[in-house]
Amino acid sequence: MIPQSHFLIFSAALFAIGIFGVLTRKNAIGILMSIELILNAVNVNLITFNKFLGTPNGLGQIFALFVIAIAAASAVVGLALVIAIYRNAKSILVDKLNLMKW
Repeated sequence: MIPQSHFLIFSAALFAIGIFGVLTRKNAIGILMSIELILNAVNVNLITFNKFLGTPNGLGQIFALFVIAIAAASAVVGLALVIAIYRNAKSILVDKLNLMKW
């Protein structure tokens, strides 16, 4: 059996990679992918604590499903915004965009 600490270290690594990606990426799609990594780290934590704390009704897994649904909805909205910005600005680089000058 894999100990709980391994799952938590894996989740912390995913979260750190996601934060690093959000802070260093210049591409809007890369930032959206980094946010997905952060949400996946949250899912690993929810399922890990559900398993090791022994909640009988699977509350952590239910919350993880809600997080997955919210992540899918935010990805759709984010990609729609990226497409709309690309149509107007002809770039998806975040540091090149200045929405006030359109």
